[in-house]
Formats: sequence, C-alpha cells, structure tokens
Amino acid sequence: SSFVPPVNVTVNNNKGAAGRPGGASSQSLLPSPEFTSPAQVRNYCNTLRAAGVTLSIEVAMAAEILQSVLAAVPDPEGRAFGSRIRAQKVARKMRKSADALRDAAKNAAAAYASFQQEYEEEINRVRHRARKPQQPVMNWAQQ
Repeated sequence: SSFVPPVNVTVNNNKGAAGRPGGASSQSLLPSPEFTSPAQVRNYCNTLRAAGVTLSIEVAMAAEILQSVLAAVPDPEGRAFGSRIRAQKVARKMRKSADALRDAAKNAAAAYASFQQEYEEEINRVRHRARKPQQPVMNWAQQ
C-alpha cells in the first residue's frame, strides 16, 4: 500500500472587461505602476516590499509542509531514507522561491532608498516649497 497525498487543482478562467482576465474586478497585490509623484513611488515600493516579505514567509512555511508530506511517501525502490531525500530535493526548490521573494522585498526597499538618494535635490526643492506658511507674528509695538 502506498500513500498518495490529495491534490486539488482549481482553474479560474474569468474573462471580463476588455478581454482582460478577471476584467475590471481583477485584483493585484500591487498598486498600479503610476509614478507621477514621490508618494506613488514610495507606496509602490513599500507595497512590493510588504508583499514580498509576507509571501516569502508563506512559501517557506509551505516548503516545510511539502517536505514533511512528501517524506511520508514510500520510496519506490525501497531505499533507506529515499523518501526523505526525494522530499528534500523538491522542497529545496520551494525554499529557493521563498528566498527569491525575500530578495525581491529587499530590492524593493533598496529601490526606494535609491530613488530618495538620486532625486534628493528635486524632492527637497518641492518639500521646501510645500511647507506651510508661518503664522503671522503679533507686533505689540504697533498700536
């Protein structure tokens, strides 16, 4: 007798507005890439960083679960530790995906830091202009 883990496959084929998959209601983990202000650059990079961190943690956990499930599948050749070795080979690829997602998160943060550094002059010029005007000072000598 052998153990076969259950596999569920779900395929969604939603064609919506303008033939785009999912149409107007399709959702993305990231905001639209409209970079018309420093705030939009910051928002995009920060959202990408947060998604990368979250996904890397989820994928790393999935790799551990996958390895433990696959290690329970008997080796077809009956080799000692054959099941564990096969499971490790598969899970290693999943861990690489988790590492890549973590690196994507790091690079997103680095991209925003680089943006701030490269465009510091422009950002400061606008930031200076955008300061609130000072409140008028009461001149008590003028009566």
